[in-house]
Amino acid sequence: MIVRRAEQKIAALLAPVAGEDARLEASFLLRAQGFRSPYQNVTEADAEALQPLIERRLSGEPLQYVLGEWEFFGLPFFVDKRVLIPRPDTEILVETAMKTLTGDRRGVLDLCCGSGCIGIALAVRASARVTAADVSADALALTERNAAKNGVSVATVQSDLFASVEGTFDLIVSNPPYLSKADMDARGAVLRFEPELALYGGEDGLDFYRRIAADYRRHLKPGGTLLLEIGMTQRQAVEALFGHSECVCDYGGRPRVIAVKEYD
Repeated sequence: MIVRRAEQKIAALLAPVAGEDARLEASFLLRAQGFRSPYQNVTEADAEALQPLIERRLSGEPLQYVLGEWEFFGLPFFVDKRVLIPRPDTEILVETAMKTLTGDRRGVLDLCCGSGCIGIALAVRASARVTAADVSADALALTERNAAKNGVSVATVQSDLFASVEGTFDLIVSNPPYLSKADMDARGAVLRFEPELALYGGEDGLDFYRRIAADYRRHLKPGGTLLLEIGMTQRQAVEALFGHSECVCDYGGRPRVIAVKEYD
């Protein structure tokens, strides 16, 4: 059986969970097994090797976890159930961050780093000097793997927000947990596989923003910037916590990043 035919058969199997993306997901699974040409031969042994991956996807597990790797900002990242799946919406945070890194002002703290995708993207694309902090030792282990995968050096520190972080930075970036209790109760299939530790932001989703607002100044250099990803309904509440700030929208026009500048 050639790859094109195998892709059709796998897509038919995946349709109940992948819908209109079934063919694309089938292609991803085949590529993950080394198939690139639609005319390559898929042997019975190849099909058997694919079957566990198909079954994992049919159980509802996100494709990204099944593959074990996903792209963010044009870079490859290992991903699994220890961390959130990197999402295109977060790329606007990286783009905004790159605009603040000028000259020698390239010291970055990636707070609540998860897979490390934000900080590592800045290290690769903007030559940032990155410290990645997370309360989860599992997340930090994955960050270290991802830094090595992308050929950069990133310092890691296990810390509950700023508790164990030392020093000051030109830029602090964070995509903190921001789902409210109502959000968690209503979350869909993909979010149910992702770690609650990285999702739940308290009853109203704002707990981490409150804690960051109370403590960020002692870790931000004069003239530095704090950038926070937010949920699409949280702009006013987060702006109220920080006072002087600007909002950056994503390419869909949704509020996505709150920027707080500390002036010299």
